[in-house]
Amino acid sequence: MSNSIFFPPEWFPQECVQLTWPHRNTDFSEVYNEVISCFVNIATEIAKRQQVLIVCENKINVLQAIPSIYHHAVRCVELPLNDVWARDHAGISVYVNEKVHIYDFAFNGWGLKYPADKDTRITAQLFEQNVFPNKTYKDMNSVVLEGGSIDTNGAGVLLTTSRCLLEKHRNPTFSQDKYEQFFANYFGIHTALWLNHGYLAGDDTDGHIDTLARFVNESTIVYVSSDNPRDEHYEELQKMEQELLMFRQKSAEPYRLVPLPMPDVCLFDGERKPASYANFLIINTAVLVPIYNCSQDADVLHLFQGLFPKHEIIGIDCSALITQNGSLHCVSMQYY
Repeated sequence: MSNSIFFPPEWFPQECVQLTWPHRNTDFSEVYNEVISCFVNIATEIAKRQQVLIVCENKINVLQAIPSIYHHAVRCVELPLNDVWARDHAGISVYVNEKVHIYDFAFNGWGLKYPADKDTRITAQLFEQNVFPNKTYKDMNSVVLEGGSIDTNGAGVLLTTSRCLLEKHRNPTFSQDKYEQFFANYFGIHTALWLNHGYLAGDDTDGHIDTLARFVNESTIVYVSSDNPRDEHYEELQKMEQELLMFRQKSAEPYRLVPLPMPDVCLFDGERKPASYANFLIINTAVLVPIYNCSQDADVLHLFQGLFPKHEIIGIDCSALITQNGSLHCVSMQYY
């Protein structure tokens, strides 16, 4: 950690992971039991290895759902909440002079699409309740930034999409250059890699990077691909692949690129949903990979084992999550 500012990659040793627990008034009311089962599976797998911070409306209901053998690793904090997407409303961890600062950005429901008045206050309320006694709170509410919109390799490189960050209802005064200066100043980023292509049908985040392409180590990027010319995503994902091929590391070498297949078409209420294997979560000693009861699931889990030979690879059925256009990474946020 030679720089005074260090934005850690997801595989950096973690202290805990935040989940924001569904209640019956979230958008999951139609599949409530199924989504609770998914959250229990995620929380349990995390609790086997590290602490879980659960923001919820009723902690008794949460603890009754999670096996008691794991309760020692679970901390529930009751707070008002709109929905479950912790990746985007939770704080973002950055080391400043070797001390963890939690940046609390504004969350405005992905460009004013959904109510977010309660969710955007969660991080500040956690600090008010002394949930993070050894971390420093940094009020960044003058800027809208969602955790799912950025990814890093831990070596000063950030991966993002122009479709999301330059969307007019987030930070209308921010140009690409202004974002890059902002990332340099607050995240210690020397290189921002911008994808201008790639999308998933049903995605209402305007193209979060964590559904399209992710670092799995300093020099390797996994990305969603399509080899079916009849698929609506084919042309855009082909263009995205060409952009990835043009990116260069500091050494001038290209990145190692590993394609992830598109899952079989996922429909809910007749609409295609943005199922993606790129929405995985790295935790201490394991990688949680979303699966969708698709023909590609087994091959993808095998692929991830090759990418993370020292980690346990665990498939989590996210069929219920994807009904509301998000998946495993979207509902979680790690803290260091």
